[in-house]
Amino acid sequence: MPFTEVEVQNLAEQVGKADVLLNQAFNPSELRNRLGSYSIIHLATHAAFVTGSPDKSFIVFGNGDTINLRNIQRQWKLDNAELVVLSACETAVGSTELGSGVEILGLGFQMEQAGAQATLASLWKVSDGGTQALMNAFYGALQQGMTKTEALRQAQSALITGDFTEVGGNRSTIQIVSTETGQPLTGNDLSHPYYWAPFILIGNGL
Repeated sequence: MPFTEVEVQNLAEQVGKADVLLNQAFNPSELRNRLGSYSIIHLATHAAFVTGSPDKSFIVFGNGDTINLRNIQRQWKLDNAELVVLSACETAVGSTELGSGVEILGLGFQMEQAGAQATLASLWKVSDGGTQALMNAFYGALQQGMTKTEALRQAQSALITGDFTEVGGNRSTIQIVSTETGQPLTGNDLSHPYYWAPFILIGNGL
């Protein structure tokens, strides 16, 4: 994910006090040691959720290690986390069965079960560059004192209109890359729902 490091570094600058774990430093023990110390935990990494199979549901770390859902439930203590952000693809997706509500019981819901007050997670394969822009806007809105729900709404509005003043700044120039071809798309228009609509908030602390 070519924009991940830029995404994380930009967000660290926005929120101030932050520990940034990249590549080899982003490993299970380093993360676990920090889980109780921060109110926001942002994971910009690949993950997969398999309904009914906690041993096959996992999050990938920068050093190549993984942790499955069963061990997340046993080892991660997220009681101090006001927000967990899972900014990779399909992190909110659970069952493929539609209409019963279980289709959104993916990793995002599991973070809430581990103690997080709220989780921001995605419903489909997201644009790397578009996600960077949305996350910048979302955290910018949080820094303005907005609730999580309002911050997400304002971030989405910023991508739709191209007006980032309500979220504390102007959109930086980014290159939007097709997830299908890996090639740059023409222009930087982020108004299509593909860019601004994949992320949902889950939990009671919204």
